[in-house]
Formats: sequence, C-alpha cells, structure tokens
Amino acid sequence: MPKASAKSRSRSADQDKARDLRASLALLWGEQDRPTRGPKPSLSPQRIAAAAVDLADAEGLDAVSMNKVAAGFGVSAMALYRYVPGKAELVELMVESVLAEGPDLSAVAGDDWRAGMREWTRQCLRVYETHRWALAAVAMRRQVMGPHQLQWLDAALAVLEPTSLTAPQRHQVFLLAVGLVRNLAQQLVDFDEERDREWNRLTGELLDRHADRFPALTKALAEGAFAATDLDPLAFGLDRLLDGVQALIDGTARN
Repeated sequence: MPKASAKSRSRSADQDKARDLRASLALLWGEQDRPTRGPKPSLSPQRIAAAAVDLADAEGLDAVSMNKVAAGFGVSAMALYRYVPGKAELVELMVESVLAEGPDLSAVAGDDWRAGMREWTRQCLRVYETHRWALAAVAMRRQVMGPHQLQWLDAALAVLEPTSLTAPQRHQVFLLAVGLVRNLAQQLVDFDEERDREWNRLTGELLDRHADRFPALTKALAEGAFAATDLDPLAFGLDRLLDGVQALIDGTARN
C-alpha cells in the first residue's frame, strides 16, 4: 500500500483540527446535532459542566475527570461522552459556564470609560477569585470562544467606544486589562501566607549577608517594599494603565 505524502498528511491533520474546532464551537454555542430518535437525554452539556465546576471549586481542576463527574450523576464515564467528547471540551464548557456570571456594567454611566473599565476588571477578577481553577483552565484551552466569553470582550470594547481610540487600540487596551487581571489572579492562586513569611525571612537573612550586591533591593526591603499594605493592587495597576490610555487619547503619550 503506498504511503501518504507529507503534504497529504498535513492536509489531513488540518482537516481534523478544523472538524475538532467546529465540534467545540457547536458544543459551546449549543448548536450540536441532537438525536431525533431514542430516549430523551437525561443529561446535558450544561448540567455536566455545572457539576464539573462544583467539583473544581471544591477540589481543584486536577480533580476533574470524566469518571468523577459521571459518578456524581450515578452513571458511567461512557454515558457522558454522549454529551461531551472529552475533558478538553469539558474544560471549555466549564470556563464558558463561569463566564456567564458577568459582566454587568448597567450601573456605569455610558460615556465614563474609565469607570467602565474599572468595573469590568473588578468583575473579571472576581470570577478568578471565586473559581481559582479557572486561570489554569484558560491557559490550557484552545482558542475557541463561546457566547459568554465573547460577551466579556464585547462589553470591554463597548466601554471604550466613547474614546477616540481606534478599533485596534481598543483591542490592545482590552488585552492589557486582561493581562493585569490574570497576573493578579495568579498571585492569588500562588499565595501561601506561611510560605511567604518564610520566604521573606530567608531572603532577609541572605540580603543581610550580601547587601552590597543588591543595594536597591536591600534599600527597598528596609523601607517596607514587601510588607503588607492597604494598597489595592488592581486599582493601582489599572489606574496606571488607564492614565497611559488617557495620554494616548489626549495626544500626549510618548511613542
């Protein structure tokens, strides 16, 4: 039997990937084909995703498996595959499910873009605070967007519409805001008070012995740079970001 050429294998892999993406999109948007015959389905992708979210909230993303989620319904893992092809698609549904929790910017004046971005980022961070596993889930997801994820993007772009920013600039501001939120969310995930206290103690001892090698760090540490503070890191970071956006709008930003 003749072997397929590298070109044909590559084309076949691309076609398989396209089919997978279409299947994922159909699942996220509730547009997958439904059987017209046979018994009425007892589950749904949404119910399965909600159960997986509860499991991840309680035990973390690593605890989520098709077997464990299925056990919660009293069925076998094979029964879930009728609704969800596998764990990757389940994680996508989980992310889509928690993103349904916002954003609600109804209390923000229509043309107050700074207040709108503050509220948008605050609500975005709240999703990650409530569902600590979501950050890792977003990182492992393929670039398939469901309606709730697009709703978050649409809301951010709408907030920025009253500005004079171009569409590409509005998109970049959105990306910067998301990056800030995810960075803070990662700090929340990584935070361990006892471990951080020990880290500070050991680092302080090291700097006492090597202060001449790290003068700026030693000075900052002595001045309380790493001490607990009432400073809101989200507000601080976002205000610096928005100050830069305002300078761009005003035409005073430096290239």
